[in-house]
Amino acid sequence: MSESGDVPKGALHGIKVLDLSRVLAGPSCTQILADLGADVIKVERPKIGDETRHWAPPTFSDNTSAYYATINRNKKSLTVDITAPAGQTIIKQLIAESDIVVENFKVGGLKKYGLDYDSLKQDNPRLIYASLTGFGQTGPDAARPGYDYIIQGLSGLMSITGPSDGEPHKVGVAVVDLFAGLQLTIGIQAALLARQNTGLGQQVDVALLDSALAMLANVGMNHLASDKIPPRLGNQHPSIVPYQVFAAENETHFVLACGNDSQFTKLCEVLAVDWHTDSRFMTNPDRVAHRDILCDALAERFAKQPRAHWLAVLDQAGVPCGAIHNVAEALAMPQAKAREMIVDFAAFDSPIKALGSPIKLSASPVSYRIPPPRLSEHTDSTLADLGYDSEMIAKLKGDGIV
Repeated sequence: MSESGDVPKGALHGIKVLDLSRVLAGPSCTQILADLGADVIKVERPKIGDETRHWAPPTFSDNTSAYYATINRNKKSLTVDITAPAGQTIIKQLIAESDIVVENFKVGGLKKYGLDYDSLKQDNPRLIYASLTGFGQTGPDAARPGYDYIIQGLSGLMSITGPSDGEPHKVGVAVVDLFAGLQLTIGIQAALLARQNTGLGQQVDVALLDSALAMLANVGMNHLASDKIPPRLGNQHPSIVPYQVFAAENETHFVLACGNDSQFTKLCEVLAVDWHTDSRFMTNPDRVAHRDILCDALAERFAKQPRAHWLAVLDQAGVPCGAIHNVAEALAMPQAKAREMIVDFAAFDSPIKALGSPIKLSASPVSYRIPPPRLSEHTDSTLADLGYDSEMIAKLKGDGIV
């Protein structure tokens, strides 16, 4: 859990990131960069910090909120009042030494402080300035604030999520925020590669709405191809049958995912039926056309045996299937443990456990070097690195700047 000794340096070792973002989308991006070895300084408001510090319960035993800990490991916490000239000076000093700035303020919100891209690139043309907003830097809605829940509704994502005979549902986590954070990470890494060729940085502009529209994927493409409005199908797939949740005996549920005709034939063999030779079900388009008839018949069969039975026989036959776990069951899976998807910071005298990175690199693996920091934990050391002595730091604190 350290970069010392024989542990390889991270893929982004030597890259400096100033994180002006807060809540989820932006910080999820900077945590990925930090896991990959970048040096990330997280700027927070004095005394208050990132608002997710207060999104509790639950908390760990040191009172760190679980939400904050989700996306702030491997970062240093610096508190600065960016509305004050002295605070802006500190931020500009840090930016002069940074490769990347990440921010999620409203469009134009940093211009009055001289911290917008057009102002900063004059002194640091190599700077990569990554902006994540609700609606992007351009367009008629650019000035609107963005919230994951609202964007899930506006984008059409909620219209295709939830039971077909019920109200639209949001996804159980803030999936648009997280997906936008991934898109921002990809854009930043592309800009880093481009800078190697041109010597120049650029602004990376990612919007929650754009990201959510891209998430519509094949469902959005279905509309473009047919001009039809995609229906809400609950746990069913719009283009593949049977590909949904079924209830086994005692209402224990599992997922069945027959992605092709061969797998459907194997399913029929398991069930000792000849539906694969029925003209209504022989091909996937046939099964889509007769979805209700087939799936009702399958539901009747599956309700007669326990879930463990069906998972065993289907798996043995090569029919894709899986249990529906709760979160505790999912995190307890031997596979999750083998892939180190739970990180324990006990070696740092921290009570925090966190979800691990899914990125596995053979030569420059991710590392977990710093637990989610206490508010302002690294303010003094960061200012000292900029040349501030103890008296100067004490004055900044007395003035409420840091």
